[in-house]
Parts: sequence; structure tokens; C-alpha cells
Amino acid sequence: MKLTIYGRDVVLRVLFITITIDVIAYFVDIVEIKLVLIAVSILFFAFTLFFFRDPKRNIPDNITKDTILSPADGRIVLIDDIKNHEENIFPIDEPLKKVSIFLSALNVHVNRIPISGIIRYFRYVKGSYVMAFNKKASVLNERTEIGIENENNKKLVFKQIAGFVARRIVCPLKKDVSVKAGEKFGMIKFGSRVDILFKPDAVLSVKKGQKVVGGETIIAEL
Repeated sequence: MKLTIYGRDVVLRVLFITITIDVIAYFVDIVEIKLVLIAVSILFFAFTLFFFRDPKRNIPDNITKDTILSPADGRIVLIDDIKNHEENIFPIDEPLKKVSIFLSALNVHVNRIPISGIIRYFRYVKGSYVMAFNKKASVLNERTEIGIENENNKKLVFKQIAGFVARRIVCPLKKDVSVKAGEKFGMIKFGSRVDILFKPDAVLSVKKGQKVVGGETIIAEL
């Protein structure tokens, strides 16, 4: 099983904790406690490896320059018409479509670029601890906001949003860098959400409640 490079630091720390627990278990004389400690250490390490897995994804062959791919694995929890209320690549109060994807602890958390183009906007916000499925998470929690403009001058904004437990977003992207749809770029650790904002005249390919796969599921066509 391939692991993401974004989780190697956590895996090493958990491995150290696991070994420490096993050493303690070795010196415990009570068999029941010894077995519980060993079982806990194994499950803890196994879950960590599972969480930071990085499976191969096959980008669809039929995408265009205007195709939006899902930036994350998870479930569509919100599709809504909103007005832009933040300073980004869209004017204030411009009508937009928002699609929100909730990632549980069991989902792959490696994120992928939703559309090919150039990063025109980038902002990191240090936020609070609202549950990721809460609508307010997109404006209150720790997050990165990335705006991309494609070759047809069409734009979208997507956000990596940390959840109640997660407070560690990995995002090495920078402004004015060219990116390609489906390529890996970072992750949100331990439960999170991703929002995608784009013009409301886009043709949606998903519905609320649908499961999506990062880099494979087509969200919409701008």
C-alpha cells in the first residue's frame, strides 16, 4: 500500500508511540493488560497507515479544459446557490454555485487539482474548530482558498477546510503556478471538507448525497 508523502511525519511519530506501547506491554505481567496494550498499538498504527494511503487514480479521458474534477474523496453534503462574500477571483456579491464535499476519517485525504489552469489567488486562513459538515465551517475554520483561471478565462475557487479534529492543512501551491486537473497537491489531516465555487451557469454532474472520488468524479462543466 502506497503512503502519501504528506503523512510520513505522522506515521513515524505513531510508529514511535506504537513501539513505546509494545515495550511497556513486554514488561507487564498481567496477560490481559499485555494483550490489550498490544492490540491497541497494532490498531492505532494500522489506522494511521490506512488514513495516509495514496491509491492510484485514473483521470477520465473525456474531460475538457472546462471540466471540474472532484478535488477529494467523500460525499456531496451541499449544493447551493450563494453570493460571493469574500475577496478572491470573483467580484463581491457575484452569484455562485457552491458544492461541498465532506471527508470522513475513512476517506482518502490526499487532495487533487479540480481544473487545469493558473493559480490566480491563494490565501491561508487560521481559523477555529467548527465541525466540517457545518455550513459555517467554510468561513470559520482553518482553510486554504485557491483560485484557478483556465485557458478559456473561466474561474473557480476551491477551499481545503479543516474539521473539528483536524488542524493541519498541507498545501504547497503558490500563486501564478500552472496546475493540471487531477494532479495531487496536498491533504487535510483527520477529517475535513472541501468547497468548490464556480459560476452558476455550469452544468452539474453530481447531486447531494453522492459519493465522489478525487481526480476521477466529474463535478461540473464550466
